[in-house]
Amino acid sequence: MTSNQASLQDSGQSSSHVSRKAPVQSPLRLLIIEDQVDLAENLFEFLGEDRYSLDFASDGLTALHLLATQSYDVIVLDLMLPGVNGYDICRRIRQDLQCQTPVILMTALSAMADKEKGFNCGADDYLVKPFELRELQLRIEALHRRHSPQRPVLAAGNIRFDPGTLEVALRGSKTTLSGTPARLFELLVRAYPSFLSHEALTDAVWGAHHGETEGNSLRTHIYTLRKSLQVGLGNGLVKTIHGRGYSLEAPPTENPEPQ
Repeated sequence: MTSNQASLQDSGQSSSHVSRKAPVQSPLRLLIIEDQVDLAENLFEFLGEDRYSLDFASDGLTALHLLATQSYDVIVLDLMLPGVNGYDICRRIRQDLQCQTPVILMTALSAMADKEKGFNCGADDYLVKPFELRELQLRIEALHRRHSPQRPVLAAGNIRFDPGTLEVALRGSKTTLSGTPARLFELLVRAYPSFLSHEALTDAVWGAHHGETEGNSLRTHIYTLRKSLQVGLGNGLVKTIHGRGYSLEAPPTENPEPQ
């Protein structure tokens, strides 16, 4: 047991809580912005992968990059970050990115002035450490319920993609994506009708400092994405632009035959 794990248990977290997961539904996409890797790992372990799809950023600039290229249901943001602090990150999420994803601030700062500053920066909730991980989970679920109706469905020609449920719709057929293929599909929908280069897609999913392994696995994930779309919709939708990258190829709209 790490010292950080011990401190979480001292704050009231018991091992019996770990098994208390929400019913299996479409996964919620969470971005955890926390520079303490041990704490982030505890959050990942507690929340698990059945109900949540989790991303982690250890600093504000990495978080802003992820938020500029991907969609999340809830952001969990620590205030005491290296470099740019959580207040400034929250402000930039709202003002620079024009991102309305709900933000939970978590911090040891408990003074009313600190809370007021956090809410004035655009936060939706404020959780003081130490806290039980179950409380954080309940707050995440509550924020998602309040904000999920506001999430727009993305369109690319006659293709529809819901970032909240990861559901793709085409001509009355529907299928649900998951994991990295879902991220890639969202990026391609947002870029439509333009293409995205291999490098742009790899950077967006694995970060600017990805290795050769991640670059090579892009083709595998694109293959998986095409296969899922072909099985679910009868069309692979993703077009390879040889030597350059990938784009979405929306089928032509079916027009009624002339009378």
